[in-house]
This record gives sequence, C-alpha cells and structure tokens, in this order.
Amino acid sequence: MVANARRLIGVDATAARLGLTAGLTLADARARQPTLVVCDADPQAEAKLLERAADFCARFTPLVALDGADGLMLDVSGVAHLFGDEKGLVSEVEARLSRQGLTIASGLADSPRAAWALARFSARRIAPAGLAGAGFAKLFHDMPVAALGLEAAICADLARAGLRRVGDLALRPRAPIAARFGADVIARLDALNGEERGAISPRFAPPEFSVERRFASPIETSEAVMATLARLADDLAKMLERHGKGARRLELMLFRVDGGARRIGVGAGRPQIEGHAMARLFAERLAGGMEETVDAGFGFDLLRLSCLAAERVAPVQGEWERLEDSAGARALADLIDRLSARLGSRRVTWLELIAAHLPEQAVAARAAALGAARAGQGGQMAAPAEAPARPLRLFERPEPIETLAETPDGPPLRFRWRRVLHEVTAVEGPERIAAPWWRRSDAPTRDYFRAEDGLGRRFWLYREGLYGSETTRAKWFMHGVFG
Repeated sequence: MVANARRLIGVDATAARLGLTAGLTLADARARQPTLVVCDADPQAEAKLLERAADFCARFTPLVALDGADGLMLDVSGVAHLFGDEKGLVSEVEARLSRQGLTIASGLADSPRAAWALARFSARRIAPAGLAGAGFAKLFHDMPVAALGLEAAICADLARAGLRRVGDLALRPRAPIAARFGADVIARLDALNGEERGAISPRFAPPEFSVERRFASPIETSEAVMATLARLADDLAKMLERHGKGARRLELMLFRVDGGARRIGVGAGRPQIEGHAMARLFAERLAGGMEETVDAGFGFDLLRLSCLAAERVAPVQGEWERLEDSAGARALADLIDRLSARLGSRRVTWLELIAAHLPEQAVAARAAALGAARAGQGGQMAAPAEAPARPLRLFERPEPIETLAETPDGPPLRFRWRRVLHEVTAVEGPERIAAPWWRRSDAPTRDYFRAEDGLGRRFWLYREGLYGSETTRAKWFMHGVFG
C-alpha cells in the first residue's frame, strides 16, 4: 500500500510500452490492461537480488556500490580498454546481465551523477568526455529536473515555479535558485555538469593488490582451479615483492558463467611473500570441508586473487634474517595459518592482554592468524613493569570459600576450599580493585591476596565488599591458583 492505494512499484519493458508506469494505482492499471499480471513486492528479496547482481558486477571492477533500491554504481576508471573500448564495456555488462534474466538501463559518464541521469532519463548510454559548454546543454538540458536526483518535494516546488527541465535551471542565475530552493540544487547541477567529480561507497573495500585470469572456455574441475590459483599466487607474490610488502589477508573470488560469485578469504599470521604459501592457505581452506565448498555449476570464467591487507617486510640480505623470522617462528606461524585455514579463524585463538579493571575481563581471545601486530587493531597491550603477580590462568567463575581472619578487614589466617582446610603461612596484599563505575556504580570492591599454605601451595583469593561501608559481612572467593 502506497498513499492508501495499491500501486505499481515497477514495470517490465512490455508494460512500459503499453503506457504503464511506476506509481500508477493498480485499479487504473487494470482498467487500461485487464490482462495485467502482477505480484506482491518483496523488498527483502529484491535487496538480496541487487546484492547478487553487485557481486556479479565485481567481475568488471572491484569498486561496486549499491545505488538506492534498484541501482548499481560501478567505478570503471581504467577498465574500458580490457573490453576494447567504453562501448564494448557497456555492451558486455548489458549482455551478461540480460543473460541472467535482468532488464537494465545503463549509463557511462565521467561523474557518478551524470551516469545516473543517463541510465534513468536518456536513451543515450555513453556521455562524451568533457561535458562543459555545448556538450552539457545538448545532453542534459532537455532532461526533467528529477535527473538531478532531488527529493520529490523539491522537484514539485521547482515545477510550480516553472523550472521543469535541467536547462531551465542551468540558464538562470544561481543565487536566487539557491536562496529559494537550497544550495543542494546547485551542487547537484555542478555534479551533473562534471564540475564536482563525486565518489561512491563500494560494498567492499578495494584491494591493495589484485591479479586475475579470464577464460574463454570455463573451467570446472578443482584441479584446474588450484592450478590457476597457483599461477595467480605467483603473480601476486611478484607484485608484492616489487613494493616490498607481504600479504596478511587474501581473498579469492570465483565467478561462474551463470552469474554466481563466491568469495573465500584467508588470513596469515605473518606477511606472506611466497606464492606457494598463499596457494597452500586456500588449499587448506577448501580441503577443510567447511562452508567454503565450491560449486562450479557450469564452470568459472574468471578467477581473481586479491590482497586485502599487506604489511611492509624488511629486505633480507644473503642468509641473514631477523630474529622473529627464525625457523621456529616461521614454523609456528605456518602452523597457525594452516589450522586457521582448515578449521576457521574463530577456532584458532590466543589470549591477548587488554585494558580492563576486573581480572576476568583483562584478556580476550583473538584470532591467532591475525598476528600480534594486528590483534585488537592496535597490537598487544604491554603489561606494566611492576605489575602485581597474578596467576596465568583464572577460574572461569570465582569459587566461594570459608575463611577465618584476625579482623573483619584483615588477611585470612586459614580458609576451607573444596572441603580442604588450608593454614596460611604467608600472605601478601591487599590489591584493591574497584568495579568500573561507568557500568555499575553499586558493584562491590575487591581486595585480592596472594596466600601460601604450609605445603607451599599458592592461591589468589579476594574479599568482596568493604567492611563497614559496603557490607557488614564480607564474602571470600578463590579466583586462581599459582603454579
């Protein structure tokens, strides 16, 4: 329902030739065409279809952005020569999408706004280079003001003022128009004219480095895919070597001839500079039997290997290597990469120290494949030089204990834990830790003690609540064991 009436949201080419347009009420449409076939709109399904089309269009350029609910914007700068020329590129895009059952209207220009206007309001698909002057007037002056991408209310206000075409705005003084209808009208006019280049927000960040292979005859077997991947990895390694960098995150895109596209990503614990090591990560991922099982369908006609994140690597002279690049460190990093690729990065983790008040919150599990330099988006937090000694491992939940102390706020003399009585022979503390006030202001304070019994066993326990101010009878808990 739109404005209390059932209306047409979209029409196909046949309906458009019969005079039906989006926004027309269903009653009026059926009065004109009694045999009209309609179906209910499904915005969620349409959004998914648009995303699949965007993934398909990534074969032409990695810079693909969603444009509203029914459009895509592609940055094809420097791409046209791969298809002969701009006309060949537009024809290839239209032909491939048409084979997927989609009816499209395309436009190609120097600026996103001009391409948007051509696709939606002109029969011409390609704008000539340099739209200023007579070229702009010839191409855009007869278009409706809706070609500027303005809101419907502003377009209605312009129409009531007699400004129905782009040329009506372009030939009039700017100051009165901006004062009456807003500066955005002039900004959109400049964007259409190419005076403001504009930018798009792609769905995925552009890769730092990328290589690809196109096939005249699609490949279907896993052996062919892995052989092609090996060659791509070697090419990518050479490209990274020229820039003195190593790959930390890689992505393989496989494009099927029937329009399907699949992304497979892997991470590396250290910068990868060898092609066979990169290819091995994907081999482990594909051999893991996880969700990355690839269905070739009718075959792949394009494979693209991209480096999403790279790090600079120090040059190696002769047989001298950095200490952290020793054989043991490399073997550990390779093992982490292989396990992460086969089992998934979320299943292979290490503990990282983070800034937190409560001890049980001071560590977090990070993906080991990201490496120490990447973990936490800022590296591992160094512990203070004189930090209090704490157990390496804490209990998942502090366990209650029974204690006897000389004073209510003093250290324990003996305590019972898990039905065993321990006589305290040495004790250090307290280390007072308050809960973060910005989360819970009424949380009790903790006083931690390091206690040792007669058998030399050392424990980390704490008293919850300050005697006299927070509680009249403090509770004691065991939080960890040393050694």
